[in-house]
Amino acid sequence: MIENPEDPTSDGAYTLSRPAQLLPLTRHLSYPLTLFLLKLPISPNQVTALSLAAGLAGAWYFSLGTMDAGLIGGLLLIACYTLDNCDGEIARLKNLSSEWGAQFDDLADWLVDGAFFAGLGFGVSAATGEAFWLWLGLAATAGATIDYGIDLIFHARAKQDPAQETREETARGDRKPEDVLDWLIYIFHKLSRADFCVIVFGLALFDVTWVLLPLGAIGAQAYWVTDLFQRARGWHT
Repeated sequence: MIENPEDPTSDGAYTLSRPAQLLPLTRHLSYPLTLFLLKLPISPNQVTALSLAAGLAGAWYFSLGTMDAGLIGGLLLIACYTLDNCDGEIARLKNLSSEWGAQFDDLADWLVDGAFFAGLGFGVSAATGEAFWLWLGLAATAGATIDYGIDLIFHARAKQDPAQETREETARGDRKPEDVLDWLIYIFHKLSRADFCVIVFGLALFDVTWVLLPLGAIGAQAYWVTDLFQRARGWHT
């Protein structure tokens, strides 16, 4: 979905438009759901809480280590990611954006990411009797935790230096990839993250979500390393 941050015909109000590109896929799900949620007396933070609950429930299902549980977990993760898009859209459309809401959203993302890999590692380890799967999951969780800590540091620095963009301003940016390196970072750091739930569900259909554990253990470290650089920030997805 493409949110037009400032519509000159509406006195700076936010507008919501249909997704104009294929990816990320979750935007196609969040668009109709946002339109529905806008009719309800629900706050953006409550939507974030629902997203967090769905994500943690999905992680628990993956910890069970069965294919059926994995499919349910995958669906819950899609619900989590879809709602995660909706909370920001609703906040902007209702003019309810807040610093606390942005922090709560980041916290929820970290908790879901960490719980997912820990739960998946536990489930695969229990199913196979091999402890190293759990260690891979915990390594991915550690990477997600480091990345969350880096985000907090950048945000604290931005608050101390008024010349730097705030997290809210960065999220509203419309930066697009300009060269090959930009595209590689964009695909790895943003686009794959936005549709990660779709990847998980696709793998769950074939009961091969275990492949995410070694990839996650390595990829999570690469993710937080790239997050150290400004070039990896401010993408619009």
